[in-house]
Amino acid sequence: MGTSVQVTPLCGVYNENPLSYLVSIDGFNFLIDCGWNDHFDTSLLQPLSRVASSVDAVLLSHPDTFHLGALPYAMKELGLSAPVYATEPVYRLGLLTMYDQYLSRKQVSEFDLFTLDDIDSAFQNVTRLTYSQNHYMSGKGEGIVIAPLVAGHLLGGTTWRITKDGEDVIYAVDFNHRKERHLNGTVLESFVRPAVLITDAFNALNNQPSRRQRDQEFLDAIEKTVNVGGNVLLPVDTAGRVLELILTLEQHWTQRQLSTPIYFLSYVSTSTIDYAKSFLEWMSDSIAKSFEHTRDNAFLLRKIKLLINKSALEEAPGPKVVMASMASLEAGFSHDLFVEWAADPKNLVMFTERGQFGTLARILQSDPPPKAVKVTMSRRIPLVGEELAAYEEEQNRIKREEALKATLVKEEELKASVGAEVVTSDPMVIDTNVSHPSSSAAGLHSGAFKDVLIDGFVPPSSSVAPMFPFYDNTSEWDDFGEVINPDDYVVKDDNMEQLSMHVDGDLNGKLDEGSANLILDTTPSKVVSSELTVQVKCSLLYMDFEGRSDGRSIKSILAHVAPLKLVLVHGSAEATEHLKQHCLKHVCPHVYAPQLEETIDVTSDLCAYKVQLSEKLMSQVLFKKLGDYEIAWLDAEVGKTENDMFSLLPLSEPAPPHKTVLVGDIKMSDFKQFLASKGVQVEFGGGALRCGEYVTIRKVGDAGQKVGGAAIQQIVLEGPLSEEYYKIREHLYSHFYSL
Repeated sequence: MGTSVQVTPLCGVYNENPLSYLVSIDGFNFLIDCGWNDHFDTSLLQPLSRVASSVDAVLLSHPDTFHLGALPYAMKELGLSAPVYATEPVYRLGLLTMYDQYLSRKQVSEFDLFTLDDIDSAFQNVTRLTYSQNHYMSGKGEGIVIAPLVAGHLLGGTTWRITKDGEDVIYAVDFNHRKERHLNGTVLESFVRPAVLITDAFNALNNQPSRRQRDQEFLDAIEKTVNVGGNVLLPVDTAGRVLELILTLEQHWTQRQLSTPIYFLSYVSTSTIDYAKSFLEWMSDSIAKSFEHTRDNAFLLRKIKLLINKSALEEAPGPKVVMASMASLEAGFSHDLFVEWAADPKNLVMFTERGQFGTLARILQSDPPPKAVKVTMSRRIPLVGEELAAYEEEQNRIKREEALKATLVKEEELKASVGAEVVTSDPMVIDTNVSHPSSSAAGLHSGAFKDVLIDGFVPPSSSVAPMFPFYDNTSEWDDFGEVINPDDYVVKDDNMEQLSMHVDGDLNGKLDEGSANLILDTTPSKVVSSELTVQVKCSLLYMDFEGRSDGRSIKSILAHVAPLKLVLVHGSAEATEHLKQHCLKHVCPHVYAPQLEETIDVTSDLCAYKVQLSEKLMSQVLFKKLGDYEIAWLDAEVGKTENDMFSLLPLSEPAPPHKTVLVGDIKMSDFKQFLASKGVQVEFGGGALRCGEYVTIRKVGDAGQKVGGAAIQQIVLEGPLSEEYYKIREHLYSHFYSL
């Protein structure tokens, strides 16, 4: 039978919750995506907690919270320890996304679900792959090959291809077929008839206007606002779709020579743009070619200023355009700016993606929008007075307890290291084998040491009286002298260690100064919160810059790919059912839309068997060299070995003759030059190659239809049987290998 494939949704089916799915291929468990929402709701991770320990590998598709946000928590609390695979941009930008999430929440709450150390630890397990790079799994996953392919949507975004025994399982969610300013479109359309396709229904009911129309409306709304003296707030993600917005505004401001300041405000804004500058090869062809020809980096920003705190923004007078994280308005700079600007009718809040369910952004996007909203304003302030004294006293108590524990542990280690033998030559040690003159002397001797013990001192069990221990630490020596430990000569600074861990260790020194200051800030502080009612008088607009294919395009792509079995995930119940019914009629008869934690079996109906080539058969085979490979024609019969394994054996009777098979491919332009070098008059005409006076060579068939990566085409040689015909046929055959 075919490769065994089971799919179990852990989150993100029949709703718009984060994405997380367990895909089992012949018993090897892939966790594909490990997302979380901006509420960091731990109840969403309960299904994951039940299977985390059985996961063999994790595949990440996009560098945003919805696709990888739960990774640090899952590795810290849920027992997830499998290796992680992602592209380089997903790894780098995903790390920045999690840093920004942590820093944004730490400023307004006692956030303790994960720390910066947990983020670092989780991302240390990531193996980075390039697009189309085949990675061969080992051990339990022997025979499985994974490869990341272009998905569009976000920088480094991935469509995963998992191959086993020639059958492809494709995971393609949040893809975009359109070329954008900074990204190429997905390669999903290049697949034909995969065994299983897992995709989403998130945009199944949405249709988009043209990019030109959308961009014009977007820019006109911003210009109109700043022209009347208003501010524009764009709540954005940390390092995803914000890159497309940055290029859109940068190009428009440059072309129109506008002077209104634009800011990108997040805790890691500088790092985000630095990485974008270094990832040009992952971007659109136009950006790569522009850099190759003119050395002009598209992300060398001249009109947009990068900010890491609000203080610089407050000093800028007049109207301004600000892209601020987070897109959900639940935390971060965007939340604070909305509260400040919402009451002014001249201002505009422009949403470029649908808000997550239950967030402030989603509430404001409702129709009609609310006239007032309740928000929680929180800020972290230093401790003073009695609170500071109480905090310091508590910290001192904790330090004393830790020091006492360390002392007890050290004493236990010292006791264990004391030998049983007593060195009698040492005057500090009393030999119990020596007899004493009298019992009274012994009593005096014992009494003399009665009150010598002090608190915390434990005499070794081998001594008969209190003694202060002395240990001769023997040093190791080698050919060059005493072996030293370099760490003994390093002056350590706890703060610098902490900074280097997060700067040099994982971000290669690209952590923003503001973020570094937050990490190093050890000033005792507390969070103060207050409830506010904000009057929403500013304008609210939504423009679709999500970078996903719309419903019409999704249906067209699925019909072209025509998978044998289709699994639909992530989308509202209405969108999921709509796409399911459409695909049952127009795509394939096997369409599945599983519920949460429902395991569906999508094992291929194709039969594949593993067979051994017997040594007796191989000794009779004649191989021919074909490039880097060797090929041969086999005539054999199927038998079984002693271990009941299928094996190919030599035929018991003479093999029947077979037609000659020509292996290889040829480019008509190359063959034209070859014939010309042989003195044959040749030219292209009417889509064919005219050779000499009477002979014509043409390719027939569909070049777009492929099997195993090769186009299905035939070469037709036409003309009267003549010396010229046979001569040209001989030249043609010389470009192939015959079997």
